[in-house]
Amino acid sequence: MRAPRPTEIAHRARKLLPRTVRARRRAVRAVMAGCVLALLPSTWTHVVAADRLRTTAGAPSAEVAVVFGAGLWNGRPTPYLANRLDAAAELYRAGKVKVVLVSGDNSRTGYDEPDAMRTYLTAHGVPGERIVSDFAGFDTWDSCVRAREIFGVHRAVLISQGFHIHRAVALCEAAGVDSYGVGVTDAHDATWYYGGTREVFAAGKAVLDAVFEPEPRFLGPKEEGVSRVLAALAD
Repeated sequence: MRAPRPTEIAHRARKLLPRTVRARRRAVRAVMAGCVLALLPSTWTHVVAADRLRTTAGAPSAEVAVVFGAGLWNGRPTPYLANRLDAAAELYRAGKVKVVLVSGDNSRTGYDEPDAMRTYLTAHGVPGERIVSDFAGFDTWDSCVRAREIFGVHRAVLISQGFHIHRAVALCEAAGVDSYGVGVTDAHDATWYYGGTREVFAAGKAVLDAVFEPEPRFLGPKEEGVSRVLAALAD
């Protein structure tokens, strides 16, 4: 069986296109409407977070900073996660936060984001007793809900990359946490572009999470780590 010639392929492709001007206009409008609908969730996250984003220097004072996990390399924070942790350490040293809640994945043996985050922070000047670990922060919604329901966080500064921080603020607001976001900067490498592209699709899930408020994959009992630290500081 011979392969089709380029002219034959082009002829077949033309057959698939709308034949009239009116049909072509309808096709264009349909594509444009699809693009608008696809971008609506991302627009929602940006609108919610628009007046709640700050730099580390301009972040408001809050008792708690929440750092979202971003993967490990050989048991250590990836450069993206390290940048988030650097921002948290800077906020702590500046006296803007009292407790750092590190929320990440510890769902399998040998992979422990919160402990790796704790180790990094203590090496950068944050006392271990000021760090509280959430070992079931499997995604952004889970981290936000658990911060509120399990750790009793009502107000926090959230720390993540710029492409993710809008969604983080929108979801934590939906979960009942009065939130401000610090978006750290990174080199615009392949990972950065992947993260930005992924956010367009993740925003759709974020809208569903905010509307239907599903329970996290693991909720569990309340933990007193944050309140214990703050009570000790108040004495």
